[in-house]
Amino acid sequence: MSLLVVGLSHRSAPVSVLEQAALSADAQFKLVQDTVAAEPATEAAVLATCNRIELYADVDKFHAGVAELSTLLAQHSGVGLEELTPYLYVHYEDRAVHHLFSVACGLDSMVVGEGQILGQIKDSLARAQELHTAGKLLNDLFQQALRVGKRAHSETGIDRAGQSLVTFGLEQLAAGGAVEEWAAGRRALVIGAGSMSSLAAATLARAGVGEIVVANRTFERAERLARILTEGDDTAVSARAVRMDAVPGELTRADVVVSCTGATGLVLPADSVARAVEGRIEGTPGDPEADTGARTAVKSAPAATATGTAGAAAEENCPLDLAAVQGSTGFSVHGEAAVAGLDAATLEQHGAWVAGGTMDRRDSARRSPEADAELITALAATAATVGRIPELRKPEPVAVIPRPAPALFLLDLAMPRDIDAAVHRLAGVRLVDIESLAEASADAPMAADVDQVRRIVSDEVAAFGAAQRAAHITPTVVALRTMAADVVAGEIARLDGRLPDLDERQRGEIRQAVHRVVDKLLHAPTVRVKQLAAEPGGAGYADALRTLFDLDPETVAAVSRAGDSTDKKDRPA
Repeated sequence: MSLLVVGLSHRSAPVSVLEQAALSADAQFKLVQDTVAAEPATEAAVLATCNRIELYADVDKFHAGVAELSTLLAQHSGVGLEELTPYLYVHYEDRAVHHLFSVACGLDSMVVGEGQILGQIKDSLARAQELHTAGKLLNDLFQQALRVGKRAHSETGIDRAGQSLVTFGLEQLAAGGAVEEWAAGRRALVIGAGSMSSLAAATLARAGVGEIVVANRTFERAERLARILTEGDDTAVSARAVRMDAVPGELTRADVVVSCTGATGLVLPADSVARAVEGRIEGTPGDPEADTGARTAVKSAPAATATGTAGAAAEENCPLDLAAVQGSTGFSVHGEAAVAGLDAATLEQHGAWVAGGTMDRRDSARRSPEADAELITALAATAATVGRIPELRKPEPVAVIPRPAPALFLLDLAMPRDIDAAVHRLAGVRLVDIESLAEASADAPMAADVDQVRRIVSDEVAAFGAAQRAAHITPTVVALRTMAADVVAGEIARLDGRLPDLDERQRGEIRQAVHRVVDKLLHAPTVRVKQLAAEPGGAGYADALRTLFDLDPETVAAVSRAGDSTDKKDRPA
């Protein structure tokens, strides 16, 4: 066995790199085909999920295999090899088996213990079988990984340690509250109809949403998912299907959006989301009452915090409403509070007014009108450039404006992302994506059952390695016994020529005696060599057996090919 895995995941690479390296379905097929076409590999399978990309192969040379698989990953992901290499990990033979078994049990998932990875491993094996790139090693490996994963979930409480990304994502949207209470009666839009989107739709239905709209590029798949949700025993909910061009309109009516498509570009740009929440939160365009309140707050800001002087308030032609700020102390009329909300042109007028010498003498005793005029001119230039006036004197208290409660909840489970990351900055919107899930899951508690699962993985890795090593020597043992049988047959034929008078009974006794002698001579060494070969480092016993008995390598290879053919024929579909 020369199993090699080269890959990257959320544990080795930032989400931005995983997003760049994400493989489409076509790219996965081409990657597997190109891998088996390369010289070092004879079998190949790719495991690509929202937070991992791994290439598995049976190789005959380790270093050449690592170089070839790394290059192929870079080529098909579109990320340069130099950029990708720092994030790649490599596992070989037993360590590669241990890695896949850990992945199958959910120990390497972003949310520890989630069971959705089992379906993804099954899909990976199915793709490799469809392309005929999975031979005996990868078929045995992936099927055993599925069994180990199921055993971990049935024999331990690993399910209590984690859940699917969908459930975890919805919990993050609910911000610590009960998902059922948060989701009750809401309108949900699910974009995509694949396995992850279907799981999200079913989870939302069970959580009690009032309506689910399914959008997909293939309308028939959206219809099928909507029908399943409507007719399901545990997911009976009002559901309907729409085409992708209807998404902008549905977005304006949705409360919750879950998106997981295979698109290479953004499905929901930030401006589309911004338009969808217009008028749905206080203080946004489209809400006349909130807009009026905002304008009132800006207009009254100087009156609440600005400073001025009694003398200046009495002057005519001043562009500032200094009467409104009379009685305040500690600031001159050029301070930030006094000019908050004014444009550059008004500030320039104020500078000219101050330069005219009409400012109160108590202020002018501290600062000359010429100096104030120059300063205000500079402030006007700053306002025109950066949009605000810096406070040069005593700092003003900053009013903290609370962020409005979310009116639209977005869950992006796609890789690369479906929803523009800029949506994070929109008021009234809460976005949870793969990156934020990775940050949140880093603090998630580990269940006590994880240690038990790790022991299961270790035991299964040892058993798998022993079985593979024992199977590796079987063709050699079969070839040895075949050679012995040929020798017996030849000697019996020679004896028939030398003793033609022997009757059939006598010939049978002689044949049985010779066969018994050969079997007894071969029994102990063949049984022992199988035991030794099953131990770590036992691969050399097959070579020793072939050398000692001068076995023809082609005969051994023929036995191996015959065994592979039988395995494939007998393997269930």
